[in-house]
Amino acid sequence: MKLLLAGLVLTLIVGAQAQWYHFPGEAVQGAKDMWRAYDDMKDANWKNSDKYFHARGNYDAARRGPGGRWAATVISDGREMVQGSSGRGHEDSAADQEANRWGRNGGDPNRYRPNGLPRKY
Repeated sequence: MKLLLAGLVLTLIVGAQAQWYHFPGEAVQGAKDMWRAYDDMKDANWKNSDKYFHARGNYDAARRGPGGRWAATVISDGREMVQGSSGRGHEDSAADQEANRWGRNGGDPNRYRPNGLPRKY
């Protein structure tokens, strides 16, 4: 029984630690996803599209894995902290964070897609 328990614990530890080396690559790719969403938002220059691009960037980054999710969280929270201290409205910042969480948790970014936004985005 002790041997079985020790084997189970060892399997769980090895399984949990076996993927640690993917984290940095996922984080880099997630940061690129966030940058691409930001770049697309600037390129589109479309009224009321901010929340869509927030959700899309977080969604794409989080799909990379734990590293991408971490990058999306750090970038989103950092951005909102900087913009919040610049005097931007609290309500707008809270709405941005809601869109960030929606995308990061796997919600469809199209929930925030404004009418008429070109399909390439």
